[in-house]
Amino acid sequence: MAQEILDKIKEFATTTGLNLVLALLLIIIGYRLIQFLAKRMGRSPAFSRMDPGAQSFIRSFLKIVLIIILFLTAASMIGVPMTSILALLGSAGLAIGLALQGALGNLAGGLIILIFKPFRVGDYVDTKDGSGTVREINVFYTILVTPDNQIITLPNGNLTNAAITNYSSENTRRLNLEVSTPHSVDIEQIKALLLDHAKSHPDILQQPEPFCRLLRQGESTLVFALRAWCSTAHYWDIYHDLLEKIKNSFDENDIAMPVAKLNVRLEQ
Repeated sequence: MAQEILDKIKEFATTTGLNLVLALLLIIIGYRLIQFLAKRMGRSPAFSRMDPGAQSFIRSFLKIVLIIILFLTAASMIGVPMTSILALLGSAGLAIGLALQGALGNLAGGLIILIFKPFRVGDYVDTKDGSGTVREINVFYTILVTPDNQIITLPNGNLTNAAITNYSSENTRRLNLEVSTPHSVDIEQIKALLLDHAKSHPDILQQPEPFCRLLRQGESTLVFALRAWCSTAHYWDIYHDLLEKIKNSFDENDIAMPVAKLNVRLEQ
């Protein structure tokens, strides 16, 4: 009896056991090789010329495919018939597809984003679920970084079905600034002050020319619209520069900023 058990152990060690060890070695070595190939692919000149979003997507997709092939090969080495694996995958494919409808939708959304390019890595976008700079477009999700350095992870499927405002797609952008003043001001004086600030700013484009007109009249204020074109990269710097300069020039010219008033009537 002891000899039979020993013989079976030897048989297992020389057949199934050896195949199991080889399969484990294949998985370990193969996974490291996949990691190495992914890094080498990222450093290749042809791959580096691609869009950063496409790079991230292709790298993630190929790694997933190669890992699946690696595990299928390891399973065949330990005696699992490939026909059985393929039949199992086929029968499970429908159930998995139904269970992972959201994931498959995100995968399709990632492909749509890479093909039609509504935004790229580095663009600042605004969606109903958040806004920020696009850091990464991977297989299933797009990752945004907010101005205060928070991470927003958005499913690609939702992005392809939502309205997206891309603030970085064009090189130039129009600055829209509204300035409120009391009714007592000289309209032409205010227009001249605002236009002077816009035309004298070094980062504001002079073509098309800056524009300033009275926009509307409120109950206690006049609202002026200042429009000027600038480089998208300089938009916020110019916006805050103009706000500060307008406030200082109003103080120098004794132009009071409007203050909200509340009339209260007391009755006995």
